[in-house]
Amino acid sequence: MPLTVAIVTPSRILAQEQADEVNIPGDLGYLGILPGHTSLLTQLGQGELMYRRGEQRQYLALFGGYMEVRDDQVTVLADVAETAADIDRTRAESARNRAEQRLRERQGQDIDFERAQAALMRAMIRLQVVGR
Repeated sequence: MPLTVAIVTPSRILAQEQADEVNIPGDLGYLGILPGHTSLLTQLGQGELMYRRGEQRQYLALFGGYMEVRDDQVTVLADVAETAADIDRTRAESARNRAEQRLRERQGQDIDFERAQAALMRAMIRLQVVGR
């Protein structure tokens, strides 16, 4: 019996699908969810969410939120989630380049290192998803 997967953001429902597997970035690392998984409620981190039905895989960029697994139902309440079609590759590449530049020039500069590092991570995740 497959999993029922729902991926929801505050503004829309991104997916309501049947899947054989879900890989999702948890707050402490990636989680793999298969049919029969024990009940779970967890905070999500940022990274690439993948769900698979047969050989077909779908990828999304995910940034924070919560996930509940119960009775082969996976509900993802994402702060931000984007499909490859939602991501502007040129904009993500520009964001990556800006963040890398800020990090290179940080010595002697008054920049927020953590903010630049987070921007770089978000851009890299988006480019990874759009590149699939």
